This record gives sequence, structure tokens and C-alpha cells, in this order.
Amino acid sequence: MAHTDHRTMRRVLRREIAGTIGLLTDEHDFRAMRRYRTFTFRDHPTYLRQIEALLRTRAAAGTHTTLALFDPEEYAEFCTDTGLDPDHPSSRTRFTADLAATGATIPYDGRPLTDLVPALVDEAVRQATWEYASTLLARLGPCSTCGEDLGRAAFTRASHLLTRILDTAPPGDRHLVCSVSGPPETLVTVLHADQGAEGTTHLDEAEALEFTSVLALGLATRTPGGLVIRTTAPGTADRVYGWRLRGEGLTPLTAGEVFDAYCTDVESGDLISPESDVDYSAPPDLGDRETPPGHHH
Repeated sequence: MAHTDHRTMRRVLRREIAGTIGLLTDEHDFRAMRRYRTFTFRDHPTYLRQIEALLRTRAAAGTHTTLALFDPEEYAEFCTDTGLDPDHPSSRTRFTADLAATGATIPYDGRPLTDLVPALVDEAVRQATWEYASTLLARLGPCSTCGEDLGRAAFTRASHLLTRILDTAPPGDRHLVCSVSGPPETLVTVLHADQGAEGTTHLDEAEALEFTSVLALGLATRTPGGLVIRTTAPGTADRVYGWRLRGEGLTPLTAGEVFDAYCTDVESGDLISPESDVDYSAPPDLGDRETPPGHHH
């Protein structure tokens, strides 16, 4: 009887244990792992089918699972740094556990992997963008004149601008895109700000942090860039407007400039037919004439 009780308790405890699966999302990464003898999967499609079957089995048992992006190059570096044998399953388990604590992850919610893989890649890109922008902001250091932390001041300024943009936006769901040019590549960040029935704006905290950091980097370094917002509400045309980053602030784009930006192919420069029921307009006044937050040397 006691032995049966112990097995029952262990089954209950297994349902309480969350797990993380390190996922090889593309064929290139899968081939990189094939060089290890103990990695026995022969082709990527079969690997993904087995992963999906395992996820469904765990979900049916009431077990929560998160997916992490498994990068073979990072795995090799991890094994070198920790002295682990990369050709051993326990090393992959250790690396996956580290990803669960520090890497990009998303929960398994029953959707097929064809939907979850792009979401996981987007989350990894978002986290990498935030880490990169935050690192560059931290490297700016203090102002040589007043000693104020330039990165922190720029973040405060960006937070203020984002708040004003959302406060002055028309009712509805908002989709914001901010791009900042510069070496080694242009940083692009997206923020979704959905408005509930009660009129309150709902933000994803991680998205908002990344967006603010990239905007702050553009302001602090006076790097060319732009910010565009599109608002959508039932029964009205979508409205699109934006600003260019100039100095430590935002300069409104004219309706014509917004129209040109949306109706020109970025790669070819050819004209694109404008969308129907879209109003390309100048932005509202942000009411930012008084001395704004941030650094002012």
C-alpha cells in the first residue's frame, strides 16, 4: 500500500515539474548538430514531428513546457566555457537549462510548430535587439560636463516620448515601428499597444522595454531613424503617421512623406499602390514644447 502511495505521489509531482525543450528551428542548425554522434536524428522534418508529438503528450498529461531557441554555435561555446563534452546528452540538457534561465523562450500553448517556430525566432530577435541596444546605451557613460548618465537620460527621454505618442494617438489598437540606422546594421523594433473596451492601453512589457531602448539609442547617439504608428479601430479608416529622429527629439513627417514611405518599395524604389481605407496624415502635436526629460547639454 505504501509503495503504491509513493508511486501515486511521484506521478502527481511529475505534473508539477515544468520543462524546457531546446529547439533547432531550421535545417542549417540541425545539420550543425548532426556532427555529434549522440545526436541521433537523421532529418529535420522527422525531428520536428517527434518534438511536436512529445509536446502534445506532455500537454495531455498536464505538464507545462517552454520552448527555447537552441543555437549550435552558442552550445559549442557553452561546452568550451564549462568544460563539458559537447557530444553527450547531459551537456545538451545543461545548456537547455541555461537557456531556460537566460535565453529567449515561449510557452507551448497547443499551436502547431509551424506557428510556434516563427514566434520563437521573433522572441529571440527581440531579446537580442534589446540586449544590443542596452549594451550600447550603457557604454555611453557619463556626460563629461555634468556627470549625468547619458544612457539613462536617453531612456528617460524615450519613455516620455513613447507615453506622449500613445496618449495623443486616436482610439483603437496601435502598431508602432521604430528603426535606427547605424553599424553594423539597422535596428528595427515593433510595439503593439492594444486598447481595451474600457479605454486602457495594454502593452507587452518586454516589447515596450525593447522599443524604448532602441528609441533611446537613436536619441542618445543622434542616429538617423524614424518612428511610425498605425492605429486601427472598428468603423474608421486606419490612420498612419510618424516622425524622423532628429537630434535628441522627434520631427513630424508630413502626410506626403508618410505616404511616400508606405507606397515605395524599399528595395527597388518602385511605387506601390496605396492601401484602401488608410489615412496617411501628419502626427498630432505631442505637446513637448517645455523642457522635456533627459540630458540637455
